[in-house]
Amino acid sequence: MNEKQLPKYVYEQLALFRYRIRKFIRFSEEAARGKGLTPQYHQLMLSIMGFPERDYATPKELAERLQITPHACAELIKRCEEMVLVQRLPNPEDKRSIFIRLTEYGMGILEELSEIHVDELTRAGLLEFHNHGASE
Repeated sequence: MNEKQLPKYVYEQLALFRYRIRKFIRFSEEAARGKGLTPQYHQLMLSIMGFPERDYATPKELAERLQITPHACAELIKRCEEMVLVQRLPNPEDKRSIFIRLTEYGMGILEELSEIHVDELTRAGLLEFHNHGASE
């Protein structure tokens, strides 16, 4: 047996953290399905709007954020595009690349889902949101 075994409270804290993550993910997946989306569609949409300092992203950036292969990301983008959740835009600086942005319809669904998620995280005491100068 390892002589430097971690104290029991470390395992308890790790297990509690893992439980809370899993519980939130399950909540999130069910919320997405309730809006007619797969959890992956929701994750893609959130990754786009959550991209730092802009409201679009490249397929490569999205693949990294979602931790999926570029091919899988391209398929996901295609399916979301077919549902009119996202749109492709040309990159004005590089005609070989594109940007992915939410449509107005996609943004409406993401807004509803995000409000539900904020409420759940706040209720669970896992997150506090502070207004960063945005108008209510």
